[in-house]
Amino acid sequence: MNAEICTTVRYELEQRERSLLAPFAAFSADSRGRERAEEECRYRMAYQHDRDRIIHSKAFRRLKYKTQVFLAPSGDHYRTRLTHTLEVAQIARTIAKALFLNEDLTEAIALGHDLGHTPFGHAGEAVLNRLHPDGFNHFQQSLRVVDLLEKDGAGLNLSFEVRDGIIKHSKGKGQILSPALEHTAITLEGQIVRLADIIAYVNHDLDDAIRAQTISAAQIPEACRYTLGDSHTRRINTMVTDIIDESRKEPGALKISTEVLEAMTELRAFLFANVYESPAVYNDFIKASRLLEEIYSYFQNKPHELSEKYYPGYLKHCSFADNLRDFIASMTDRYAFSLYEKLFLPHPWNIK
Repeated sequence: MNAEICTTVRYELEQRERSLLAPFAAFSADSRGRERAEEECRYRMAYQHDRDRIIHSKAFRRLKYKTQVFLAPSGDHYRTRLTHTLEVAQIARTIAKALFLNEDLTEAIALGHDLGHTPFGHAGEAVLNRLHPDGFNHFQQSLRVVDLLEKDGAGLNLSFEVRDGIIKHSKGKGQILSPALEHTAITLEGQIVRLADIIAYVNHDLDDAIRAQTISAAQIPEACRYTLGDSHTRRINTMVTDIIDESRKEPGALKISTEVLEAMTELRAFLFANVYESPAVYNDFIKASRLLEEIYSYFQNKPHELSEKYYPGYLKHCSFADNLRDFIASMTDRYAFSLYEKLFLPHPWNIK
């Protein structure tokens, strides 16, 4: 081995990983690599470097103004897509650390998992899925963001394992622990993010719904309160502790006890029925959907304006439909509102 490589900080950190992490962890030095070869950083391991690239990306910053559940909330304490992402990262790192897995990989996947999310949450996703010829889902778009759209079309050139975790993080209404290999990340770190995602959203969405008085704490199913706890903190602690304890009994696999898994599934079903699909939330998303539909239709009728006036990231080697999808998916809630006003609402003349 090259003597210079052996003396780099990165090499020393990689060796420390091997001595500290479990044998089934994803070691940075064993990554399958990047799609484009590049000189590795002397001071940062591969997944650490990936995490930093994601944090400094434009798509990550835009998450601050994208809806989690409640549309453009005026209250200071409601979650946004960014705070959701940070909560996922915290939960995922806690689990990874306790299981002696790779925290850098876990955090990189968590921070990148929702970069492709639309404005107005899943309402925006449903609109693009209906209007774009090839459909739409946010996890595929998240991968497209890191592979192609960031850095003016160059992408972030992330490691294979981070990209794999991003594309396989979502479960929708599907099984929390999916037995389907095609939906399962190849690393335990990626699988942790999938679990941390649901732990985060069922708890913080419940908290926000109670704050918004969409539901009351008394409505939470009694079995969920009994098994998981009667507060935000206790519920998260129960879920995280259960995963760690059960997984340590069978090293090399992620496990959840039957009791906690059933309670998590019931709590998620409760949220879909009483929050996500409730009239108070759903009716606003219908309005937001129409807003995005009209923007989409506008540019379909005036395609030249997309590249000339509104989308500096337009990629000439991609189809117009793909560029329009990318443009709308990239919007923050407030930008979508502002653009709609500019395109469709009359403005008073400023006569001097």
